[in-house]
Amino acid sequence: MEGFIGRFSINDGFVAGYQRIINDNVIPYEEKAIRDEIEGAAKSGAVANFEAAAEALENGRTDKTFYGMVFQDSDVAKWLEAAAYDLVLFPDKELERRCDEMIALVGRAQEKDGYLDTYFTLARLGRVEAAKTGADGLHLINEGNAPDGERQPFSNLMEAHELYCAGHMIEAGVAYAQCTGKTGLLDIVCRLSDRLYDEFITKGREGYPGHPEIELALMRLYDHTGNRKYYELAKHFIDVRGVDRDFYRKEKEKRNWQVWGMDPEDTAYFQCDAPVRDLKYASGHAVRVVYLLSGAADVARESGDESLKEACERLWKNITQKRMYLTGGIGSCYEGEAFTEDFHLPNDTAYAETCASIGLMFFARRMLKLGKKGEYGDVMERAFYNGVLSGMTLSGTEFFYVNPLESLPGISGKAKTHKHALPVRPKWFACACCPPNIARLLPSIADYAFEKEGNTLYSHLFIGGELDLKDEFGGKIKVATEYPFKGEVSYEFYPDSGKMDMTFAVRLPEWSRDTEVLLNGNKIYGAGSKPEGAGEGFEISESLGYLYISGKFGPEDMVTLKLDMRARTVYADTRVSADTGKIAYMRGPLVYCAEGRDNNGSVLDLRVFAGAQPLEEWSDELNGIVTMTVPGQRICKRDEERLYYEDKPEIVPEMVHMIPYYAWANRGENEMRVWLTEAAAV
Repeated sequence: MEGFIGRFSINDGFVAGYQRIINDNVIPYEEKAIRDEIEGAAKSGAVANFEAAAEALENGRTDKTFYGMVFQDSDVAKWLEAAAYDLVLFPDKELERRCDEMIALVGRAQEKDGYLDTYFTLARLGRVEAAKTGADGLHLINEGNAPDGERQPFSNLMEAHELYCAGHMIEAGVAYAQCTGKTGLLDIVCRLSDRLYDEFITKGREGYPGHPEIELALMRLYDHTGNRKYYELAKHFIDVRGVDRDFYRKEKEKRNWQVWGMDPEDTAYFQCDAPVRDLKYASGHAVRVVYLLSGAADVARESGDESLKEACERLWKNITQKRMYLTGGIGSCYEGEAFTEDFHLPNDTAYAETCASIGLMFFARRMLKLGKKGEYGDVMERAFYNGVLSGMTLSGTEFFYVNPLESLPGISGKAKTHKHALPVRPKWFACACCPPNIARLLPSIADYAFEKEGNTLYSHLFIGGELDLKDEFGGKIKVATEYPFKGEVSYEFYPDSGKMDMTFAVRLPEWSRDTEVLLNGNKIYGAGSKPEGAGEGFEISESLGYLYISGKFGPEDMVTLKLDMRARTVYADTRVSADTGKIAYMRGPLVYCAEGRDNNGSVLDLRVFAGAQPLEEWSDELNGIVTMTVPGQRICKRDEERLYYEDKPEIVPEMVHMIPYYAWANRGENEMRVWLTEAAAV
């Protein structure tokens, strides 16, 4: 199998626990959701759409109706991809049987020429629903004024998401082939990709996807099959995007129907206001940006195109240095789920879509393939432990689409400006892109944790388990850690015979102030280390946030990473107006927050003393966490009869209790803040 999925047996208490939750709860729950079998949850219609499309193709017509978002097919694709990874970790013949049945259904819904999209199939051979508001209150479904039969494939690339859906199905096809050895879905997506190649390359159809995803998917398909056509098509979509910035306007003029009535003149929203290589900053829909850049980075890797690589690096810096939340969330406003301006990062109205943090991980992983810089791994880690994990309850049965950094009961989820920022996680969404995205990420985390390049093995994320390297280096590595709550990570080498001749590279997180690395108990990195003597027989060097240890690793050789896990206070750039006069707390990779549940019901009237070192304590609550408590104050002034007053409020000392941000909203609705008002230092 390509990559390390299935060859890295994760056994730590944290990530392994999440993988078990995905297997036990999330994948079966999401299967029921896409089959509309969960009482009280928003209707999906995803599987029913494939059944209706198959019936239409087999009978020439159907009276059944497409239901849901225009991209509803992608929920089935992401579920299949998640299940593929899960089958490697937790073999299950019954789940595999149901997957095979789902794949057969997808095949029945594929048209003879390879085209696959249930929305367009049913628009021509069945029906699509009229406009309606989604059950989550956030999205419109299938608004339009044209007869269904006039909705032809590729006639609305701006809105209709058929290339986006194709991309997700392609990813599922590659994953299922890699994980099970079965090529049924791979054959389906190869026929689909060949159809797209014929349309956009051979026939020369103009245009590019409104929602990027197909670019990175085609590169995955190319890497797996070696078929150069798929690389050429991915590169084509990158190359033509934004060259004709008026394409979407011209496209809209040719048709008399729409999905959401989006504005084709808003080229920045669609990342087509300039060619990709000329884009200066991240704009528009946040998920689309990082999916696009993930594909661009893959194309740059394969082509060696320095101008494309430079564009990826430029936009990476803009996102991470000016437009990213402390949690690794991106996209600061509800309107368009989009980036706004540099340093505009409001907390209570933050969008920070779960999919956007996952997309940022995609982008970071691909940037690591363009160049090994610790900052890419740092951001990938930040997004994972905060912006991604916060998107799901600890039980795996409720989900956040939006991840605010402040929650206000009575306002969040209710006020017009805050309807998107729900204070508790719903069971499901009419637009359910985030839950299956989490479900496919966690079982595949091995491919984010480790990477082989030449004779070097990189450790990007710190996860405990056993890594099988017999094909690469003739042995295995056992990783032991209690990360992210404890900062020691040990890598023990077990050659099959002889020694493992390799370079081992471990990331040195920027957040760790006093990092040490030991080789067989001897310090080779950190204050007072002397690598020349300590690493006898090994060459040791440091570059761009990684420590490289080169040599022949014998039985039970051990590399130990010791990270500084002391709590840290964090300040934002003064240009971030929402965080002026406030501080946040981090411990290791984890961002912390204060919830009303732990603070007498309210956190809005709390202030913290920045100079005080928080008290850290283990708690068995919330599946086991390290809590932090810091001295602070409470402002005691609430008056039912007066909104404003001139007399100074009473201020009393109070300890402020904090939990990891990913665990918030697991104990009911209550106030929450990441950024806390700073009091004078003690």
